[in-house]
Formats: sequence, C-alpha cells, structure tokens
Amino acid sequence: MTTDERRLLEAAQAGDQKAFALLVEPFQAQVRAHCYRMLGSLADAEDALQETLLRAWRGLADFESRSSLRSWLYRIATNASLRMIEKRPKRVLPIDYGPAADPHVAFGEPLTESVWLEPYPDAQLGVEAALLGPDARYEQRESIELALTAAFQHLPARQRAVLILRDVLGFSAKETAEALETTPVSVDSALQRAHKAIEARVPLRSQQATLRALDDTELREIVQRFADAWERNDVDEVVTMLTDDARMAMPPWPSWYSGRDDVATFLGGWPLSARKRWRVLPTRANGQPAVAGYLWDDEMGAFEPETIIVLTLRAASIEEITAFRSPGLFPFFGLPENVPV
Repeated sequence: MTTDERRLLEAAQAGDQKAFALLVEPFQAQVRAHCYRMLGSLADAEDALQETLLRAWRGLADFESRSSLRSWLYRIATNASLRMIEKRPKRVLPIDYGPAADPHVAFGEPLTESVWLEPYPDAQLGVEAALLGPDARYEQRESIELALTAAFQHLPARQRAVLILRDVLGFSAKETAEALETTPVSVDSALQRAHKAIEARVPLRSQQATLRALDDTELREIVQRFADAWERNDVDEVVTMLTDDARMAMPPWPSWYSGRDDVATFLGGWPLSARKRWRVLPTRANGQPAVAGYLWDDEMGAFEPETIIVLTLRAASIEEITAFRSPGLFPFFGLPENVPV
C-alpha cells in the first residue's frame, strides 16, 4: 500500500466518506466486472458492487491490512454475489435453454423472469487498471466473452467463485480459501471439477485469439458491413457473412435458430422484414464486436433503443448473432437515448 493509500485508509477509518470513495474508486470497474462474471447480469453486478461498497464502508474499521485492499474487496464482492445467486435462477443464453426453433413458426412471447445472460460493455471492464495474480489463466477480455460467461453460469456457485478467483484474478489457493472460508485442498478439488465442466462447454479457440488474427481494418470492415446490411434490411448480405452452421438468438425470447438457411428465414420474417426501419451504431460488448440497433418509432419520431447485437466470429465470418433486446442497458454502454432522423 502506498503512502497516499495509507493516508486515505486512515482518514476513511476515522469516518471520512470522501477519503473512502477515493480509496475504493480505482477498484470499482474491476469489482463490477468480477460480479458480472459471477452473476451474468450487468444490473445484478451493479447491485452487488453497491452492496460490496456498503459492507466495505461498514467493516472498514476492522480492516487491518493483513491482506491487500484489493483482495479484501474481492472477498466481500464474491460473498455478496454468492448470496444473490442463492435467491434467483441462473442466467443462461437461449441456446442453453432449449432446442433450436423452426423459423417458420411464430416465436411466441418473451420470458419476463430474470433467466437471461446480459451483455457487458467493454468500456466498464477496467482492463487498464487490472492487477492480476501470477496464477491468472484467462485474459481479462477473454474472461467476459459470451461463451465463457455463459459457461460460468452452469457451474455450482462455489465452484464458479473458485474458478474466477483462481483463473481470472490469479488468487492463490490460500487467498481463495480465505475468501470462501474453506481450505486450500477444497479449493484445488473444486478447481479441478470446474476445469472439466468449463472445457466441455467453451470452444477451443477464444474470441480474443480470433480477433487477433484479424487486423483492425478487417474487423472494422466486418462490423461496418454487418451494420450497413442491417440498416438496409438486406437479409442476403447478412447471410453471406454467416458460417454454414451459424446460430442466432434474441433474448428475452427463448427461441433460437441454427443453420444459415433458418437464420435467413427468421431474419426476413421479423427483424429485417420490410416494415422495420433501423439505425445501427458500433459498440463493444463482452470483449467482442457488437452493434446497437435503434428501431424507428412513429410516435416518438426518432429511432429508439431496441437491441445490442453481439457478434461471435469464426475467422472473418459470423458464427453467432446474439441480439439482446435490452434497451435499459444502452446508458451503461454510453449510447445515445435515441437517434433522430
């Protein structure tokens, strides 16, 4: 701990709330991202972060610097997340919820209960400030990719916590055991089981490896080409960008579609039908290329927030389109409230 940090800590322990805010501010983005990995929801992660800060403030007098402030905050955040997990169903993607749907059949009503994974804005990841332990196995952006975040949600809660603390944050077995009030032996056992479960669910090649194989110009062209085609309602152009086994999902609707032909049928029948008018802006989510779709609203006289579309790539083709109908999350992405004509 630096001299300035120690001075802030002493002032905060004496009751100075401004000193406390300055003390914890460098860790907030990282802790929020940690809670997201645990919970699969940006909204829940924000709630867990606020609970973490409240508990840290109330317990600051007992903090004796035997561990780092960072480790102490992660310990509080992990346990806050575990308490939240106990109270609600796990969050998943439609692909994990049921079999692929027939694109010729109406896709029914969205599920309103909180069962869906949510997208996470890259800008809130706090990569630049991340301090990782030597045992970290995943890159920070890799650790919020859709496939890996979804896989985390299928682990039992304490296995999930162990895996994230050990492999994402690089905590030692001893630090992880202290955070979870268990033993290093139990941590190592849980980690082995978690590794087996995760390896069965995630692709061999991460999105970060795929994106590194493309130069910046190629990636921008892929995103722009997709955005332009979406704005034109050009199903044929979107389809030319897809792999043969491409998939598409639109949570909160449980239906999803598998194969280029079925995705094309669905696109033409609903999101890119002639009656829809779109404006599309580039963004980044879950360490992956993404766009924000705004749909024309006659009453408002503007294009209103509709969907955050995250693209999963295989080489230079699109393997998966996950279109999150999450208008309420647009502000977290720093996106405008609407797009005028």
